[in-house]
Amino acid sequence: MNQSQLTSYPRTRWLTLTGTVITQFALGSVYTWSLFNGQLSQKLDAPVSQVAFSFGLLSLGLAIASSLAGKLQERFGVRNVTIGAGILMALGFWLTAHADNLMMLYLSAGVLVGLADGAGYLMTLSNCVKWFPERKGMISACAIGAYGLGSLGFKFICGALLANFGLEQTFVIWGLLAMSMIIVGALLMRDAPQQTATNSARECTDYTLAQSVRLPQYWMLALMFLTACMSGLYVIGVAKDIGEGLVHLTTQTAANAVTVIAIANLSGRLILGILSDKMARIRVISLAQLISLTGMAVLLFTHMNETSFFFSLACVAFSFGGTITVFPSLVSDFFGLNNLTKNYGLIYLGFGIGSVMGSLVASLFGGFTVTFSLIMTLLVISLFLSLTIRLPLRQALSQPLLQQRN
Repeated sequence: MNQSQLTSYPRTRWLTLTGTVITQFALGSVYTWSLFNGQLSQKLDAPVSQVAFSFGLLSLGLAIASSLAGKLQERFGVRNVTIGAGILMALGFWLTAHADNLMMLYLSAGVLVGLADGAGYLMTLSNCVKWFPERKGMISACAIGAYGLGSLGFKFICGALLANFGLEQTFVIWGLLAMSMIIVGALLMRDAPQQTATNSARECTDYTLAQSVRLPQYWMLALMFLTACMSGLYVIGVAKDIGEGLVHLTTQTAANAVTVIAIANLSGRLILGILSDKMARIRVISLAQLISLTGMAVLLFTHMNETSFFFSLACVAFSFGGTITVFPSLVSDFFGLNNLTKNYGLIYLGFGIGSVMGSLVASLFGGFTVTFSLIMTLLVISLFLSLTIRLPLRQALSQPLLQQRN
């Protein structure tokens, strides 16, 4: 860097963080989707379950777009891709407002909004983390925490819009508001500079995607991430039903699960994200897995009352929020920062797979117990993997030493 670049570096990266937080807040608004299922069901004269499937498509589109965002950033830059994501999101919501059948709803709210959200989410997060290599965990917590807060903030915004403007106008205003925030955030961002290796050991850890997928550690991390997403997304998605069906709570009491999950999820993002800068990140993941196992054990092996039910939900949501916060930094520890968007992008497909896998198992094999048992088995396997996995660098360095000893 020349002198002027060195002078502007701190200002640029803090502006990028500010822009990322604004963008993530707007992108997180999609998690208010359940507010609209009832009215969309009436408008389209379709069952709520079929309307709600649009959110499953959205989650899948989000994961797919996240895995491809690295290529787009290389070609167009973080600012242009983020602006494009904001425009695409507004278009998706505008088409949703005018959807008059399920297929159009699936294409607009599911495919278009999901692709827009995914194109902006992982790319802006990874880019921001690259600007702060010395505090990756804290930056991930800020960005992903903003994404979580977006769902909470827009819950009130969209609720007020629905009450005052009706369904169609709400989608249009929501899209324009989200697009405006995303574009403002994008204008504050800059592409992170290429990370330079300070020594040969550091250089060994900077893997391309093609190199990473040939390492067993990559697929070990992918399984851990898939397990965390499957457990978190399934339990969060059916929490109210678990409360009514297994714990025999009233509908109103079971609905309090939404608040418990939101608080625990956000707490996990902040606490485990910050903790990951103070201890080995893989040990933070092990801790998250133990907490999730505790929650799943309560769900699976105890006769729950109201308190134990909410405790189990809090454990699973805390672990899920913490895991998806720590994982971008963890992947960069294993495979380097320069290719983080691509390397994490493929692993992030586990979010989309996990979003449908739990529900699919439950529908095929009948209910909560089989699904909880599968999740618990995967958690035990993931915990074993997190306790035994080693950095590729250590293996690479240990080989010459062994040869020297021989």
